[in-house]
Amino acid sequence: MTVSFRLLLGLYLIIPLCLLLYGLDSIVLQHYLLDNLPSKPTHFLLFQILFGTPHILASAVLLTTNAEYFQFYKRNLALATLAIIAIFGIGSLFIPYRVFYVAVASWTVFHVLKQQHGVARGICQLPNWAFHSLLWLSVSAGLLIYIGIFLHNSLEIETLEQLKNTSEILTTLLVILAFFCQRYVPTSFGKIFLWANVFLVVSSFYFYSEGYYFFAILIPRLVHDATAYIFYVTHDFNKHSREPKNAFYRFAKRYSISIFVLLPISTFALAFILQAYGDVVIAWLTREIFGVEIRKVMTLGVIGYLSLMHYFSESITWKNDSPYRQFISFSK
Repeated sequence: MTVSFRLLLGLYLIIPLCLLLYGLDSIVLQHYLLDNLPSKPTHFLLFQILFGTPHILASAVLLTTNAEYFQFYKRNLALATLAIIAIFGIGSLFIPYRVFYVAVASWTVFHVLKQQHGVARGICQLPNWAFHSLLWLSVSAGLLIYIGIFLHNSLEIETLEQLKNTSEILTTLLVILAFFCQRYVPTSFGKIFLWANVFLVVSSFYFYSEGYYFFAILIPRLVHDATAYIFYVTHDFNKHSREPKNAFYRFAKRYSISIFVLLPISTFALAFILQAYGDVVIAWLTREIFGVEIRKVMTLGVIGYLSLMHYFSESITWKNDSPYRQFISFSK
């Protein structure tokens, strides 16, 4: 089974869909969505269960259930774990919260956009300078949008205005550079993919500037997470369809569970359990056993750690020399 570029490109249809909803809300619904959607999608438990957490768990499952992968990367994972403990454990004692927030936000935005630009790189065939220029303009604009949305209630009006103005300049520069760089893309399909990634940022900025923060975050989140799942399921099908090579897929074969649904269903279910009940259960256990209630252990501790490890591991596990790549090929 191959990863279809047309399928990946189809995920970007979330952009015109959100624009259509925006138009209906402005013309017909009298800004009902603007007034009632949360300022951040993460306020919806359902959003957390559908986006973000499941693909992070899927990444961890893929890495840990295949013993040869874990063995191959165990040194990298150990060093990354020590770094996370040092920076976010010890460092949290004296590093200001906003410094942490900006650092994690930068890593998050870079991770999301690097994946999308990386996927398009093979079909766009841009020179290195063009690829990196478009990527870093996208990341810079995306980071300011991200900060403007998630720190909206804690920043001064002047700072928020500066963030919006600077992100507008960076988004404009991104569009101008894309017009210049498209001459290097050899095919029409590649040009469409190039502009899809540009409009990923442009649409987020537009909804951010219009106050539709939910759509501004939903668009890149959905495209990124769905793209990741397509890679994970394709990898697992190619690796395990003929003969399951780990207990996870031997269990699936024994009970006639399709490879296509095993990873998504198991990680969506696990995300629901952790997000809905994880903190409550841990808080109850610590209160009953130790007499002290420890809160947010699951969402901030476990899921936070897995998220940071996901950002790190995905930066190395899909490189050309990675053992993952032997089970991935592409088609239009």
